[in-house]
Amino acid sequence: MYSHWNVHKEDRIAVVSVNRPPANALSHETLKELAALLDELENDALVKAIVVTGEGRFFIAGADIKEFTELSPADAEEMARSGQKLFDRLESFPKPIIAAINGACLGGGLELAMACHIRLAAPEAKLGLPELNLGLIPGYGGTQRLPRLVGRGKATQMILTSEMIGGEEALRIGLVEAVYPLDELLAKAKELAAVIAQKSSVTMKLALNAIHTGMTDGPVAGIEQEAKLFGQAFGTEDIKEGVAAFLEKRKPQFADR
Repeated sequence: MYSHWNVHKEDRIAVVSVNRPPANALSHETLKELAALLDELENDALVKAIVVTGEGRFFIAGADIKEFTELSPADAEEMARSGQKLFDRLESFPKPIIAAINGACLGGGLELAMACHIRLAAPEAKLGLPELNLGLIPGYGGTQRLPRLVGRGKATQMILTSEMIGGEEALRIGLVEAVYPLDELLAKAKELAAVIAQKSSVTMKLALNAIHTGMTDGPVAGIEQEAKLFGQAFGTEDIKEGVAAFLEKRKPQFADR
């Protein structure tokens, strides 16, 4: 169904890998397919968590620069707005998305990874926003998400110098949550997804919504949304099961309702 993405679903987890040799660059068609893929995964009740990675030696090496050669300023602005909208959807997606960064994660690739909810990396991964080397600036949200993750000063340094950092440095500055050997990375990402998938999909959606609201609209809006969604959780079947399981000292069996 997809020419630029491989999708494998198993045990309530979808592993989605970019498959566009040689560098998994993000073309217009790649992003269009990603939007369709998100539609599919959002509507698949059997999928509760998603892992995104890259085929081969690359995660995503950036945008497809060949498509930049004939863009007018208006075309470029429209491309940026389209990409931002898609990555905003990733960031606000109602199911958790884990990026398993297995190799070069540059430009649009890092912007995609930063829009995921959790990031894991291999030590040899290379992460950066090198757009200024091309006479450009990041256009898919990189100037906004990187400062939120690593702080304004470090983000400014990375963007203005176009420096690339490895997985261990990305962990040190808070750009990724964990680093694993390359041959263990995908398995570790799937393990994490499996732990998350044991939770109620209803309350995962509420929690993700509350987190996203606070990050995008500020702490006042976030705390207000948290109270509202906390109340909504009490209207679900899964709270009854969760509380009963706790009191009965057993593992809950959530119905995702």
